Parts: sequence; structure tokens; C-alpha cells
Amino acid sequence: MLIDALQCGHFSREVFSQLRQGGVSAVTVTCGFWEDPMESFDSLGKWRDLVGENADLVALARTPAEIEAVAASGRTAIVLGFQNTDLFGNRIRLVEMFAELGVRVVQLTYNNQNSVGGSCYEAEDSGLARFGRELVREMNSAGILIDCSHVGERTTLDAIRHSQKPIAVTHGNARSVFDHSRNKSDDILHALRESKGVIGCAVYRNITGDYFCASARNWAEMVAKTVEIAGIDSVGIGTDYGHDNGPADYAWMRMGRWTRHVDYGASAPGKPLKTPRAEWLAEGVSGLGKIAGGLKEVGFHDDEIAKLTHGNWLRLYGETFRQG
Repeated sequence: MLIDALQCGHFSREVFSQLRQGGVSAVTVTCGFWEDPMESFDSLGKWRDLVGENADLVALARTPAEIEAVAASGRTAIVLGFQNTDLFGNRIRLVEMFAELGVRVVQLTYNNQNSVGGSCYEAEDSGLARFGRELVREMNSAGILIDCSHVGERTTLDAIRHSQKPIAVTHGNARSVFDHSRNKSDDILHALRESKGVIGCAVYRNITGDYFCASARNWAEMVAKTVEIAGIDSVGIGTDYGHDNGPADYAWMRMGRWTRHVDYGASAPGKPLKTPRAEWLAEGVSGLGKIAGGLKEVGFHDDEIAKLTHGNWLRLYGETFRQG
């Protein structure tokens, strides 16, 4: 099995076929960034239609058992997620309602401070707000996994301490391995290890670097360095792979409705709008099938590869997802 804890962009039958070719058993998709509750309901409706139209290749999954059943049927399980808490509209009761609709992963903040807490791009991280503490408790109760990938240092540590269940960094890397503000400090990785959380190692070049993007083996070296910090039980895959994004998509992700000015997100002035893909994924997500071989090349044993490719995520999903 192979579980990818985060992809985004425009999914289609072609993308679903590539996921099958790459042996991807399950993928958490991004249903929204800055969308309000009604826009988020629309997104979920569109996802249901898309999955229904491609039922021979994919199926929605809400529990680890459903993920395993879908994978056993020769299809890819789709886990519904959001990269911001805007879908709740600051209404605590909407958390349970979205959980009932199948949402299983939600990131506390995207690139900006919000009413929940601080972002990795704010000059000062406020930590988890009063509403944030309430929301974390409600997400625990409703069975939604808390994601802190774009969340600030202090807010992430607050979330780990305050959550009654382990949390995730679904798509990010170790900052001590590749220095970027989107990546996570050793303190956070140690806290994930102690709390049984999981970080999904990314392939997004801006936060991964050219060397680790050059081959599946090189990327596996980064995974090995992350395991040295967080432990074998707290590392998985979260590629942050984007499908067919264009200028309008990048503008929405980086600027939303909150600014009139250019925001570069994880990029920087002078860099291409669309960051070149990792060389080993030049043909698309079908290349994810190379991961197990890369991990073996750098010295991981079969039982360790099983944890990294799917076991750690299945364990975390079992501890956090609403079961039904």
C-alpha cells in the first residue's frame, strides 16, 4: 500500500489513472483553501460527483477500514480534506456537520493568521487562540484529523499539547534538513514523536530543494534524515503534489481575497510561478511507485518501508478519524 496524505489541484480521470499506475492506495485531496462554508459545501458536492463518475478507479473513504477495502478492490481511496478552517465559518457546530459529510482532515491555518492561531508566514506567531482551543477540542470529538502543515511554530506546539489525539503535518519537511519557513523545527518533530503524530514528507521543490528532488533515492535520503529526528513511527508521505495548477490557481492559493498585492507563498521573487516538478515525478504521480525502491536503496527494511508508505498513516487515521 501507498498513502499520500496531501495532494491538490485539478483532479480528473487522467489523474486518477495515474494514481492507479503509481500504486497509490489512498490520497487526501484538497477541497478548499479560503472557501467559506457555502463554497465548501459546493466543493464537497463536486467531489462526490467526480468520484461517482469515476467509480471504477476511485471511491470515497472515511475510515482506515474503508481505505483498505477500496485499495483491495483495485481502486484509490479519496480522503476529503481542507487546507484551512475557513470552511467552518467560525461556527463551532459546523465541525460535526462537515465530519458527517465525510471531511476527515483540516488544517488549522493556511498562509495567514486567522481566528484559530498563527501561520508559518506571520512575523509573530500568536499561538493557539481561545477559539482555536475550542476548535481543536471539537475536531477531536468530531473525528477530524488536525493538520498543522502551514501553521506557525508556537501554534503547532500549542495544538500538539492541547489536542487529546495525535495531530499531523500532512505535507512538510524537517527545517534542519532543508531550511524554509514552511518546514518544521526539530522541536515540533520531537513533539510529534512523543505524541505519536506523523509528518508527511513533501516533494514540492520550494520546500524540498533541488538535491532531494533529483531522484527517488535522493528524496528517500531526506526521509531517512527525517526519521532520525522524528522516529520511524512518525514519518510518512505527503507529497503536496499539485495537478494542473495555473496562474489563477496560484493567485487563489497565495492571495485569496485578503490582498490586492502579489504574494509568493513558498516561492520568492524571480522564481518561476510554477515550480518545476521533482525529476523523478516528471511523468506525474504514476512515479510515486518508485518510493518503495528508493527507501530500500537508502537502507530501510521491509517492515520500516511499510510504516513509511502506509502503516503510520493508517494507525493515525484509526486514532483520529470519525469511525462511520
